[in-house]
Amino acid sequence: MPDHFAFVPATELAARIKRKELSPVELMDWTLNRIETLNPQLGAYITVMADEAMADARAAEQAVMDGATLGALHGLPVPIKDLEGVKGVRLTHGSVPDDEIADADAMCTQRVREAGGIIVGKTNTPEYGHAGTTENKVYGPCRNPWDPTRTSGGSSGGAGASVAAGITAIAQGSDGGGSVRIPAALCGVYGIKPSQGRVPRRHYGTFNIANNSSVGPMSWNVMDSAVLLNALAGPANDAEYGTITDAPPDFTAGLNSGVKGMRIGLDTSSLGGAACESAVMNAVKEAAKAFDELGANVEEVEFAPEPHSELERHFLNFFALGARYRSGHLLDNPETAEQLTDYMREDMLIATEFPATTYMDILNATGRYRQYTNRYFDNFDLLLMPAAATGAFEIDNFPTHIDGRAVNSLRWGFIPYTYIFNLTGNPAASIPCGFDENGMPIGLQITGTMRDELSVLRASAAYEQARPWAGKTPDLSK
Repeated sequence: MPDHFAFVPATELAARIKRKELSPVELMDWTLNRIETLNPQLGAYITVMADEAMADARAAEQAVMDGATLGALHGLPVPIKDLEGVKGVRLTHGSVPDDEIADADAMCTQRVREAGGIIVGKTNTPEYGHAGTTENKVYGPCRNPWDPTRTSGGSSGGAGASVAAGITAIAQGSDGGGSVRIPAALCGVYGIKPSQGRVPRRHYGTFNIANNSSVGPMSWNVMDSAVLLNALAGPANDAEYGTITDAPPDFTAGLNSGVKGMRIGLDTSSLGGAACESAVMNAVKEAAKAFDELGANVEEVEFAPEPHSELERHFLNFFALGARYRSGHLLDNPETAEQLTDYMREDMLIATEFPATTYMDILNATGRYRQYTNRYFDNFDLLLMPAAATGAFEIDNFPTHIDGRAVNSLRWGFIPYTYIFNLTGNPAASIPCGFDENGMPIGLQITGTMRDELSVLRASAAYEQARPWAGKTPDLSK
């Protein structure tokens, strides 16, 4: 299979389309062929919109020929995670009992279209995005392009696999507990969760727990994510409560300004004592040296609002309550209850037994975390820590021990670092910073203060230039 468009940046492809050097039809035909070849191996896509995508590509080509004004994503194939609606297209939520046809575009779908992007398909996700890996009863597991026996992470696992396999240069994901950053880390791509409310949500099939989930971009390089975030961000009159109403900045502006003079903290507490593989922590510490070399003031800090076991407890209770609230009717019906995944059913059953005080405990804890995080960012511009505690592991073989320590939750023990910033709302990204002993990617998490995606992107771009990874791609011939 020709690979002349694989791993080519979206910005380069868009420029070639605008210069009439590349036809959107040619690019889409190649993309669909690559999906057909690789998807049986990877399971990145639940639904492929071949006919619709080719029709849109022909229209995009005609717009170029007519000299029309072209958006930043014009003619580019963009997959949408299968938690978001695409009008008239199957919307599964990764769930057998909630498989439907969307009656409208989700807001992120609409904005991708407005920027000229072409929806190529719906990417794989765990049921309602409710896991840090991607397995469901609708399609099956999503596999990691670096090693198809291993997980791609989740819940935007299909999006991460699409980018990591060079199927698409960019992909839309969403992040309610780490669901952009986890697959970005495990698949060796870039992904950023913007500040809570930066990208508005409209509930056309969109699943969002208590306003903690953010739509975010994933890509092979930082600039492409900034371009996609430009398309996604901005206020909307009919969005959900909590949307940032200020106009967003241009996320590509000043991207190459560097980090000289920035104050950056490197967490040495493992977020209050979470278990982490030594190869991962060593890679993160090594990555921090790059920022020091680039002129930032890097300081070791202990970022620990409370012991990690307490943070984990509060978040898992929060997530279980969200599952019960959103999908409890499926559990209460014996017929649909049997169709649920084990992890979805278990979480809802756990939440059913919670006393009312559990919710108040979660609210109080979230308030403490936000206050603690705000105080930290009074003195620092950024915070560094791992994005995940391990590299990708074999599918359905969750680590019971990490660095010799038993983990409290098998499904969540490998991702202790992401979900706090869903509770606080801060922007956070994962960028590749090395490989573990199994040759699987390691992700560095870069977190910024609220509404300051620019600093996160700027630091990400500086690190990307100092420690380039674009030439390191998975061997898809295995």
